[in-house]
Amino acid sequence: MNRRDMLATAAATLLTAGLTATGARAAVGDGSAALNALFDAFVSEALDLQPEGATSLGLDVGPRKAQKARLSDRSPAGARAQQALASDQLRRLEAFDTKALAAPDALNREVVLYGLRQQVDNARRFNYAGGGAGSPYVINQFQGSAYHDLPDFLDAQHRIEDRDDAEAYLARLDAFATAMDQDAESVRHDQSLGVVPPDFVLDNTQIQLKGLRATPADKSVLVQSLARRAAEKKLDGDWEARASRLYLDKVLPALDRQLDLVSKLRAVATHDAGVWRLPDGDAYYTASVAAWTTTTLSGDEIHRQGLALVETLSAKADAAMRAQGLTQGSVGARYRAMYDDPRYRYPNTDEGKAKLLADLNVKVAQVQTRLPAYFGVLPKAKVEIRRIPPYTEAGAPGGYYEGASLDGSRPGAYYINLRDTSEVPSWTLPTLTFHEAIPGHHLQGSIAQETSLPLIRKLSFFSAYIEGWALYAEQLADEMGMYDADAPGRIGYLHDALFRAVRMVVDSGLHAKRWSREQAIAYYVQVLGDKDAAAATEVERYCVAPGQACGYMLGKLTWLRERERAKGAMGARFDIRAFHDAGLTGGAVPLDVLPQLIDRYIGRAKA
Repeated sequence: MNRRDMLATAAATLLTAGLTATGARAAVGDGSAALNALFDAFVSEALDLQPEGATSLGLDVGPRKAQKARLSDRSPAGARAQQALASDQLRRLEAFDTKALAAPDALNREVVLYGLRQQVDNARRFNYAGGGAGSPYVINQFQGSAYHDLPDFLDAQHRIEDRDDAEAYLARLDAFATAMDQDAESVRHDQSLGVVPPDFVLDNTQIQLKGLRATPADKSVLVQSLARRAAEKKLDGDWEARASRLYLDKVLPALDRQLDLVSKLRAVATHDAGVWRLPDGDAYYTASVAAWTTTTLSGDEIHRQGLALVETLSAKADAAMRAQGLTQGSVGARYRAMYDDPRYRYPNTDEGKAKLLADLNVKVAQVQTRLPAYFGVLPKAKVEIRRIPPYTEAGAPGGYYEGASLDGSRPGAYYINLRDTSEVPSWTLPTLTFHEAIPGHHLQGSIAQETSLPLIRKLSFFSAYIEGWALYAEQLADEMGMYDADAPGRIGYLHDALFRAVRMVVDSGLHAKRWSREQAIAYYVQVLGDKDAAAATEVERYCVAPGQACGYMLGKLTWLRERERAKGAMGARFDIRAFHDAGLTGGAVPLDVLPQLIDRYIGRAKA
């Protein structure tokens, strides 16, 4: 999820009034019912401004069916409307009488307040159309831009069951051109403030835009997705021809306008990578770190902590490598040798990539059989493993997760980047799979969705909690025995833990220490041994999402610290399943609120 969507979702992307279970509503007290009603109002208001959110959640039906033909307003006026809504919701929630609230409801209010206050404060301090702290650039190579996100959204999330759905797709295809123009308007707004992406970000953006622009209608996912699915549903009509006309008459000219804009930005861009160069840039980075990590750590503190973790984890990787006879060179050099070893490489062909995906499905099936020993609550939603669409894979990360719809019609999806299989040798894949799917993002996100929490809490997006869990899940997979017969896989697990420590160093290096892009890439490659292209993709990601990369390890350390605290308090009564259930069924929270969820578990168990 990109930062702009995260701000709105964390604050208020949630439940229409008719979706709260009648039985649950009848069972709560007056204070809880009133709070849930307020949350329902927040959701309805938020979804009015975010039709894509309604589609992603499977809520673009019934009274909201008309939203299926719309896209969000991405202009500066749309950003102001989002900010005004958040300010008004914050006012109403702060004024809510808390005297009649039970402890769980008080916690729900506290968590939603946290997200709203953060959103309102950041918008007040940094008037960027791109979404305030944590996401400075409207158009970039990584996420959040209409050209980058909407093609996959239309293909993967816009369901087509009948003619109305197909017509709504066409309306959104038409609106896609408008969305790109609104992005351009927001870019010009931000440029007037002195906010321009680095030159290398714009270079990568141009590559992606040119790739889209060069795709003919008969090859474009925007056209063929509708044509294929309409045929599958046996819907009469010349859907491909209608989509092709919109693509040629509306989308391609909008892409031309966006390319022209990016070209003009490129002419005035600098090569400086960090946000320190933006207006009030040091404060902007501090706010970005707070937004992504829900901590008050400074860039210098994160940098020091990251360097210490790199040293510790490098020593662990060294020991694991030596146990397998890998003794020559630095840890990074040995990892590079493993990257280059053909024994661990899938063929860079369609057949090789299909085999890679099949092997990952086997890993998911294996780990699922071990879940009951570690979790009392298990997700009902299924997860699929998919390839990142080729038209965005050049600037995309190695993998990411997309949650299931609330109604169960769309499973969760773990996307993996297969632009070049030499970038994903087999020893790296188990840990990536455990992180993105099970017991990582899919398990955590699905459990949260399937609880009895108000939906505003089910979908709260606190990155450090969510990414911290997924990184903790990598270690948990090792504790579950998933590497007992896979020594290279365990070395890969240590690589990825080291990778998250390197992220802390590089992110803070870029934005607090004024490192160059090249300095960051060199450090990354030296420590991890990754391919230069993969390292460049990661570093450039940190340049457009300052602070985001720091939350992973900070979140994991919080989960581990809470587990040790619970063990100390519980002694022999500690139950790993109950601990996990307590932390997961409470939904995503700021890191400083997570101890409250564990306190509840300790208190219940002692009682």
